Amino acid sequence: MSTLAHTMMTAARSADSGLASPGELDRYPYAETPPVDRVGVPVWDGGDPELGRVGRRAAGSRGRGLHGQLVQQLGQMIVSGDLGADRPLVPEEIGQRFEVSRTVVRESLRVLEAKGLVSARPNVGTRVRPVSDWNLLDPDIIEWRAFGPQRDDQRRELSELRWTIEPLAARLAAGHGREDVQQRLADMVEIMGHAMAQGDALTFSRADSEFHSLLIQVAGNRMLEHLSGIVSAALQVSGGPVTGCDRPNEASLGHHGRICDALAAGDGAAAEAAMRQLLMVHPEVERVVPAPREH
Repeated sequence: MSTLAHTMMTAARSADSGLASPGELDRYPYAETPPVDRVGVPVWDGGDPELGRVGRRAAGSRGRGLHGQLVQQLGQMIVSGDLGADRPLVPEEIGQRFEVSRTVVRESLRVLEAKGLVSARPNVGTRVRPVSDWNLLDPDIIEWRAFGPQRDDQRRELSELRWTIEPLAARLAAGHGREDVQQRLADMVEIMGHAMAQGDALTFSRADSEFHSLLIQVAGNRMLEHLSGIVSAALQVSGGPVTGCDRPNEASLGHHGRICDALAAGDGAAAEAAMRQLLMVHPEVERVVPAPREH
């Protein structure tokens, strides 16, 4: 095993100390401390009673501070529909509900506004915006949708988006014969192989995500490069048989290897074909995106 593979697998095992899947940590917080009823705190219809008391979050919130945790909670509630479109968000009520300061509430609402989830206007206040205004390419919103009521639509849409991005990126990447990048991609395939042999799904996922992000970045198209974060988010939230990268398996690993071989040979058509095959490893994909036509 290469030094890089050993390092990544060791780091992944250290991080995988019983953590839940992406989104689950933030979806079910505060199990150790039940919420306390307080006079004057409004009851938010449809809100999860476990969503209060931000300041008492357990460890494992992915390094977020108080305002980051509040962003996560409010974002999930908006995306899930618990806080519907045009719903007013009163900072004082939020501060009481989640037991955080006005500064934390203000910072959190600013972040949500940047994501298109809320709008703040003079004499109107802060309100939840409709789905049509959301930045659906924001990695946080992708995650919140993928672990909420819209999970099926989100994963289908991500799969369709990957079909438009990654085959082209693979073709373009073959025209950039950088040996350092090709070696890095080969390293990721090696790591994935070792991880699969040891049943280490977390390391496999991390190496897989880096493989695809690097491939897009080396395609030489800056607009495509800006979409690499979306592909990473798609891989992280894959919870069902949507693409060949959802679960470690021999077919997926083999297609990753063929992509590397095609890039090394400078064969753009072969790289594109291998990527299409990778995205169709699972037969369920045929119901999502039709197979490419024969020419």
